[in-house]
Amino acid sequence: MTDIVGVTSNATDRAVKAVRVDAQTDRYGNSLNFLNGEFICKVSGQDTRGGLCIYDTVRTARGGPPVHIHHEQDEWFYVREGEFVVQIGDQRFHLTTGDSLLAPRKIPHAFANVSETGKLIVAFQPAGSIERLFSEIAALSRLRIPTLEDWQNVSCRNGIDIVAPPLTL
Repeated sequence: MTDIVGVTSNATDRAVKAVRVDAQTDRYGNSLNFLNGEFICKVSGQDTRGGLCIYDTVRTARGGPPVHIHHEQDEWFYVREGEFVVQIGDQRFHLTTGDSLLAPRKIPHAFANVSETGKLIVAFQPAGSIERLFSEIAALSRLRIPTLEDWQNVSCRNGIDIVAPPLTL
């Protein structure tokens, strides 16, 4: 269940909305499935006027996305369960439960689940068009496994450059 409660801020006299999203529930009631995982939107860019987007992901197989560059967004990772490898530029990090890592914008990066099941919270600041990218990739994934060329096409339309294939483990 998702609750939205409107309140007025005296300081700015603008509408502000509190958004509650229950456990294992997507912000819009429709999680996305791709990259052998489920992507559950917890905070939408629509909730934050484009300032922030947060996904809770459950990965059921090893691997992750191609190496990519966000030109306008920082990406933050928080491991809730399992183990992940994250590469940012030429540095490789091994993250386990409770670890977090920031991937600054304009630096090539990628991550990969290296456990049987991994749970990862990913935040994007500002939100940009990441929700649209995820939605497009999820729609394509219902038809077939997206190729690197598919990732390049969808990502390019959404302000992200794919610069290399997924990490090798």
